[in-house]
Amino acid sequence: MTTKHRQPPQAIWSTELELSNGSCTLAPPSGLVAAYARVLVRFHGESIDCVLLPLANGSIAVKEILLGLGARPRARLRAHLAQDGFRGTAADVAEVDWTSVDGCRGKMREEPKVSVVVCTRDRSDILRDCLTRLQRLEYDNLEVVIVDNAPSSHATRAVFDEAVSNDVRFRYALEPRTGLSRARNRGLAEATGKIVAFTDDDVGVDAAWVGALVRGFSRRPDIACVTGMVCAASLETPAERFFDAKVSWATSCEQRIYDVATQSAGPLYPYAAGLFGTGANMAFRTSALLSIGGFDEALGAGTRTAGGEDLDIFLRTLQAGYALAYEPSALVWHYHRSSMLGLRRQMFGYGSGLTAFVTKHVLQRQSRRAIAARIPRGLAHLTVMGRESRRSGVNSGHVRAHSLLLRELAGAIAGPYLYVASRRHAAVGAVPKERAE
Repeated sequence: MTTKHRQPPQAIWSTELELSNGSCTLAPPSGLVAAYARVLVRFHGESIDCVLLPLANGSIAVKEILLGLGARPRARLRAHLAQDGFRGTAADVAEVDWTSVDGCRGKMREEPKVSVVVCTRDRSDILRDCLTRLQRLEYDNLEVVIVDNAPSSHATRAVFDEAVSNDVRFRYALEPRTGLSRARNRGLAEATGKIVAFTDDDVGVDAAWVGALVRGFSRRPDIACVTGMVCAASLETPAERFFDAKVSWATSCEQRIYDVATQSAGPLYPYAAGLFGTGANMAFRTSALLSIGGFDEALGAGTRTAGGEDLDIFLRTLQAGYALAYEPSALVWHYHRSSMLGLRRQMFGYGSGLTAFVTKHVLQRQSRRAIAARIPRGLAHLTVMGRESRRSGVNSGHVRAHSLLLRELAGAIAGPYLYVASRRHAAVGAVPKERAE
């Protein structure tokens, strides 16, 4: 991966380049003033690399982007060329006429039914764009369930009716109890597909997103969960750049598979935050998700803990003996918090969600000893990450990184108490343990 987490202080134009389209130059949209471009390079839908380069005279040449690829992405492109039967030289990928290369992916032999679940609460202003992108999904055997979580008005239903009520693939469901995990469990109960995929209302899905998720399940028979790439849709503000610098799933183009036997995933594995992906882009075999009890309704947005539900479900998937795959070609675009106030709230929630998740598993006998053994390495890891976050904040421009990290620490300190309180007050609905596919 070419992009580094230490970013320039100026605005960054976040975009993608599909090589098969044959573009010669890229230029930001009118009105966007940016000094740099971060380009996700793709070929026939496959994510190859993220490249960060300066914008010269307001544009950037595709050849310059290709010259910025790392060694491993270049190797992936060469393998792609060979797989597609390209007979020309691939010694220098910057010189290839990409429009002359025909993709050989073809249609999947089987298209299992996929249920896409989007949970939303009082954000009808952004839901419309999400629905528009969902309608463009290039997958035939599909249903989309929009879960309206404890709405304060009829605005969400009105947007749904206006935008997609005539699309037979879309269904509306109401979950009156507040909480993202409760809403996701409602979506799980409504789903009729063999695979259930989750994304958020502030996300724009790539047209090939569902097909890429399905291919991720085909890589090994024991894979029960697939996560994907979550690119930043905007990196214009310091808040957006600071948050983007903290996460790994925004730029990683390396396919990975995790299971209980994985040895090379870091000192905190499998308890490391953000290692497997994020809840904005995840899919499960429906029967497997039901068998492990769905989402913990004491965790997540809308509860006192404010997060941690995706960390928990990924860990429980591995503990149940399943494997988890990261599929970078399963792409969505996410709008980060653009204001400092929103970022401060999010940082507190990240801290509280993390330690709430840890608290839950410390209280469980099967996890307690394993977590205790990782505490010394975890403290060392947090020290390193703190230094990296401070450096990232300085380079994100006009961000008081120290203040944000203190806010995250405050959330982390409060997390254990918040989890106990949330657990005590959660009215967790029963999730059936089995269901025939």
